Amino acid sequence: MVQLSSDAFAVGGEPISVEDALALISRRVPPLSETERVSLVDADGRFLASDLIAPIDLPVFDNSAVDGYAVAHADLATDGATVLPVGARIAAGQAAPDTVTRKTAVRIFTGAPMPPGTDTVFMQEDVTIGQDGRVELPPGLGKGANCRPQGEDIARGSVALPAGRRLEPRDIALVAALGIPFVEVCRRPRVAVFSTGDELRDPGQALGAAAIYDSNRFSLQVMLKRAGCEVADLGILPDDRDITAERLAAAVRSFDLIVTSGGVSTGEEDHVRAAIAANGSLVFWRLGIKPGRPLAMGIMNGTPLVGLPGNPVAVFVTFAHVLRPLVTVLAGGRPSPLVAMTVVSGFDYTKKAGRREYVRVSLDRSEGTAVARKHPVDGAGVLTSLTRTDGMVELPEACTDIRIGDPVSFYAYGQFD
Repeated sequence: MVQLSSDAFAVGGEPISVEDALALISRRVPPLSETERVSLVDADGRFLASDLIAPIDLPVFDNSAVDGYAVAHADLATDGATVLPVGARIAAGQAAPDTVTRKTAVRIFTGAPMPPGTDTVFMQEDVTIGQDGRVELPPGLGKGANCRPQGEDIARGSVALPAGRRLEPRDIALVAALGIPFVEVCRRPRVAVFSTGDELRDPGQALGAAAIYDSNRFSLQVMLKRAGCEVADLGILPDDRDITAERLAAAVRSFDLIVTSGGVSTGEEDHVRAAIAANGSLVFWRLGIKPGRPLAMGIMNGTPLVGLPGNPVAVFVTFAHVLRPLVTVLAGGRPSPLVAMTVVSGFDYTKKAGRREYVRVSLDRSEGTAVARKHPVDGAGVLTSLTRTDGMVELPEACTDIRIGDPVSFYAYGQFD
């Protein structure tokens, strides 16, 4: 497991910006040291533990990029078409002949090795075949056309993929093309998930008076699994400080990261932050965003612990900005920033300076321009404000006023989870 010292982070109690939080995480949270060897199919979504070095050239040999006729460019006429006899035929998977007679064309197919002495391929649709079997080659084709030189893609001994890269299908294709059947990847982080609150019930249970169904624990497990973690559901923590501290202390001995939702604000029944502070080191507990301001990060027994807010929308936002980057670092990767799309505001909005806000919106493209329409009910506990919208508009700290028609930055939900 990763082990952090209690002073691995050193920040005060003021709200911390998203950028400062990410900088702390990137600088101070080490990746898990354990690695494992997995098959190519199982490597999807995993992070490379070390640079992957190409064991061969790619392509392995000079080959044709098209079906056509291979020739030596020096044999072509400089003042018009060239007519040549066809001396051999090579299909993909066949070895090229040792020698080729000068001033002859070779019938060749895509992927077949270039015969010795040839360096240019005419596409078959550009060639005229005479009744005597000879081919007429049009003028103007440059030397090396339609050929794939050995090592053009990757040279043997070079870095094919860097350490820390999250492997995707296109990466798997490259690894397979290099003839590598297994890759060394970082171990998946083991993450424990709690919810907190006496009012919570699991779906399927009877609600009873003043109770609600827990949604955060389930969305967090799904998002963490999508982020490449092994996730354990440790249930609901009651509103009891001693029990909360005891169960958190037990969890940090078995997991790489502990994630909770709720219990991190300043209420009398909010015990997670107090448990962290009493039994470990509180790094920060307020993030300068809305929704998502009450967010605690700390260290207990060398294990990072993140206490997310209790409101479902705040959980969704803070997962994207803090938790996903954190598990990416643990898993051996490098966090990638969210990518904004510029759209037009379809709403007026006023906010306080000094805090970044995320407004749930739907995109209206009915008039050709993408216009962000604000969801009419935007409380941090309104789940339909997520399910009935397309993404969020980000309003930066310095912004205090947005008017209809202003350009704004839009982030699709696919980047948040």
